[in-house]
This record gives sequence, structure tokens and C-alpha cells, in this order.
Amino acid sequence: MSELQRMLQANETFAEGFTAGDTPTPPARRVAIITCMDARIHPETALGLEIGDAHVIRNAGGRASDDAIRSLIISSRLLGTREVAVIHHTECGMLTFSNDDLRAKLAEEAGTDASGIDFLPFSDLEQSVRDDVHRILDTLHIDDGIEVSGHIYDVHTGRVRTVVPATSRATA
Repeated sequence: MSELQRMLQANETFAEGFTAGDTPTPPARRVAIITCMDARIHPETALGLEIGDAHVIRNAGGRASDDAIRSLIISSRLLGTREVAVIHHTECGMLTFSNDDLRAKLAEEAGTDASGIDFLPFSDLEQSVRDDVHRILDTLHIDDGIEVSGHIYDVHTGRVRTVVPATSRATA
């Protein structure tokens, strides 16, 4: 049996006891979180979230990519989000390569040209958090009053520490 088949079986058990079907679409805590896709991070558990509490946007590095920004605009303008937390993490794989490294690997292994793709790697964890917070704050389509903060999750301790306290364009 494949891993996906095991997960689908687990879903059957989950669905049998599922009672959150009437949860409203807007996040109850009016929060959106951008974090990494790393399997060692379970933001709902680490932050005490339940189904319906927050929007969780995940991608490689937890970056404020164009698609993450698109999701934040929808979350804030249509679904009432008032706070955004950027949460990167220790030992992130995005610290281990450059755009040129990955582009060369793709050219060698797949014979493809990825010169037009920015994979958004970084060499400084705290600076990447600050950069993403500022990118969100600089996005004109996001309301000036949205509070944005930046944090780092430690994969060894499970603790989240603040790098950039909550701020908005209105208060910056």
C-alpha cells in the first residue's frame, strides 16, 4: 500500500468523526500565517490553532512570494484577516543553495532552462524574515492597517521567537 493510500484511509477515520463542516470561511482569529512547507513544522499544533482559526499559506522557505501575496490580498480584502505572521525556521533548506545552483542542477538533470525562475533562496535567516515582512508591508493592495510580524521557529525546541514585532503601514 502506498503512503497516499494510507493517508486516504486515515482520512476515512477523520471524516467519520468530523464535526467542523459548518465552520465559517473567514478565519475566526482573523490571522494569516506564511510559513515553510518543511515537514518538521506543524503550525496549527505549534500555535494552538483549530480548524477555522487562521489561513496558513505554505511554500518553500515560507517566503512572501507573488502567490503568497495573492493569497494575503484575498485573505485580507475578502475574508477579514487583520494580522499576518511570517514564520521562517531554523535549518531551512533554502539556506543551502543559490538560484544558480538549482538552475545548474535542473539544466544538468532535466535538460531544462530555469533562468527565469527566482526560487527565493536566502543566506541570512533573520534578514529573510525582515525582507518578507517588508515585502508584505510594501504591497499596496494590502490594507494599511494590517499588522505584519516576523518570527523564526526553532525545529529543535518548537519555540517561536519574534524577529520583527507587529507593525503596519499605518503605524510604520
